[in-house]
Amino acid sequence: MDQSSDDTPVQVITNEQPGNMTNTRSETRAKPLNRANDTDRHVGARIRERRIMLGLSQQQMADLIGVTYQQAHKYERGINRISAGRLHEIAQVLGVPVGYFFDGLANQRSTDLTARQRMCLELARNFTQISNARHQEALSQLARALAAESE
Repeated sequence: MDQSSDDTPVQVITNEQPGNMTNTRSETRAKPLNRANDTDRHVGARIRERRIMLGLSQQQMADLIGVTYQQAHKYERGINRISAGRLHEIAQVLGVPVGYFFDGLANQRSTDLTARQRMCLELARNFTQISNARHQEALSQLARALAAESE
């Protein structure tokens, strides 16, 4: 692996000949390796957000899309790129259109969640895990009352 002038890793293709006594080589620079970028991290963050909203663990998500826990984790962190077919499958499992994962991409460059966003996601996840409908309703009414009091 070599680095290009902008420090992007590139794959070097050499044309060395066995037995060549002059020990020269010609190099052809290939395009940069297929690395994850900001878009991949944004898509991964949106997958994680939706998974948490539905109250699914990473393991449950991985099982539903037929990958390992480690692979699902890498998708969410934006470490590994997601193929179009896999993204379509993830969208079906999470009950959203594929475009959902790209929402907010144009105006949001940072995919880091704020403390408030993390708290909201955790609240949504915990709410979905309450099995008693009366308790869910009571919690919902409490939230509405507190929000109205803050206005």
